[in-house]
Amino acid sequence: MSGAHGKKQLLHLVFGGELTKLTGTEFRNLEELDIVGIFPDYKSAEAAWKAKAQATVDNAHMRYFIVHLHRLLDPESGSKI
Repeated sequence: MSGAHGKKQLLHLVFGGELTKLTGTEFRNLEELDIVGIFPDYKSAEAAWKAKAQATVDNAHMRYFIVHLHRLLDPESGSKI
């Protein structure tokens, strides 16, 4: 299945929040997670991630992540993008 421009959608989720420890991935408050959005490709997700990460650089505990939703939705596709 292809997107509007004939390109396969490789959905990515960008989200973040304040971590309990600098070395972990456990969030301090799940109710305050920042769901940035879902993006059709890695390039646009990375741009959103970078903007959010740079905007919160003063808070060492704040981290943003990119989740490859397409890998969760279709794990047998083998896509590594």
